[in-house]
Amino acid sequence: MNRYITTTLPYVNADPHIGFALEIVQADALARAWRAQGDEVFFTTGTDEHGQKIFEAAAKAGQEPQAYVDHYADEFGKLKVALDLSYDAFIRTTSPQHIVAAQEMWRRCEAKGDIYKKTYSGLYCVGCEAFKTEKECVEGKCPLHPNAELQEISEENYFFKFSKYAEPLLAYLERPDTIIPEWRRTEAVNFVKGGLEDFSISREKARLSWGIPVPGDESQVMYVWFDALTSYISTLGWPCSAEATQGKPEECLFEKFWVQGTTLQVAGKDQVRFQSLIWQAMLMSADIKNTDTVFYHGFITSGGQKMSKSLGNVINPLDLVQKYGTDAVRYLLLRHVSPAEDSDLTLEAIHDHYTAHLVNGLGNVVARVMQLAEKNLPAPIPPLESTHEPVIDYRFNDAMDRIWSRVSDIDQAVAEQKPFEVVKTSPEEGQAMIATLVRQLQVIGMVLSPYMPATSEKILRAVKENKKPENLFPRI
Repeated sequence: MNRYITTTLPYVNADPHIGFALEIVQADALARAWRAQGDEVFFTTGTDEHGQKIFEAAAKAGQEPQAYVDHYADEFGKLKVALDLSYDAFIRTTSPQHIVAAQEMWRRCEAKGDIYKKTYSGLYCVGCEAFKTEKECVEGKCPLHPNAELQEISEENYFFKFSKYAEPLLAYLERPDTIIPEWRRTEAVNFVKGGLEDFSISREKARLSWGIPVPGDESQVMYVWFDALTSYISTLGWPCSAEATQGKPEECLFEKFWVQGTTLQVAGKDQVRFQSLIWQAMLMSADIKNTDTVFYHGFITSGGQKMSKSLGNVINPLDLVQKYGTDAVRYLLLRHVSPAEDSDLTLEAIHDHYTAHLVNGLGNVVARVMQLAEKNLPAPIPPLESTHEPVIDYRFNDAMDRIWSRVSDIDQAVAEQKPFEVVKTSPEEGQAMIATLVRQLQVIGMVLSPYMPATSEKILRAVKENKKPENLFPRI
């Protein structure tokens, strides 16, 4: 099976945060699990680099916008090594490849009669890069950015006929797996039933020059969301087709992975309107296949509060990696953060999880078993055919719990069966007990691969060499 998976594109106006680290590690675990079961996977991510927030942040920093986004794109690029990510492409919305695609998307929607120009006045949230209707505001403020004043803007913009796609969107959302978890699908359906309004998809260049020019109208630039959403197919080389590759669809990544493959987008819970409604309507307008599934994760809070620099509770994933290591951070995000609900993390809890479950848990079990094996087994145990376990319903924490249950079983078996004593009085029986424990450890190493790839490799190498490995998780 051909599978396509993408994260959202983080906005490059700040350093990477723990919420995006969760999203991209979830996507990476799925990509690795699918590859392990024999699927061909295209895994992509990137950065969203246009819009008013970027323009204003660059000006505040005394930099040109391009230099500003180059710096932050590099910061997000560091996550590939820091989190051991296996993505195949990193798309930037300032790249020539993407600009061509975004303008082609505009032309197709315009040819469909879905783009028109009108003068509009409304309240604009710079933080969301979006106009806010009265019903979306709470006490006259954007609920997501309550400390920022909404800007009253009146200008002539192009609009997308979002309202035209209410019925097609409801038909699309009828399929249960279009959105996971189910309550997010209900949220999307209710949003559509509440009435869709056409929305502005351009800004006057005189006010905001940092954007992709609107085809045929140099006085306007594209609205950042209309631009950025197209990245999910521009990363695949769209516009391209089987015809353009002389009838060889495998040479057109878009044809192979989007049209003929199964597509999954991973996004935060605040993205439902954009990913499952606006983007899907754009695809319908351009006569492009809709996304098969969008999986929405929850938010990470710290100490019961939203993370913010002013509160001093921001958790930087790069700092965590530097202290605890890559696989420890992947473990933390996949086991101790709910896949779809909000979760709370503190630095104290992170340290406790690391010590209890990695240092004293998996690390200790591997060391004990492989030390017994090295001292008492005459040769490595025979190799085992590769095995894997699917991630059921995106429940990464359940998959990790099952693995740690096996770790606990091994630890309990060592304590109760005492193979270190049996091998002294009955060598053959003791060796058989140790070999069984090593085999169980080998299985753990295999099924751990999508979640903690480096740790998996170290365990499997230790089993293959019949040697106790270096300490997997140093005590901190």
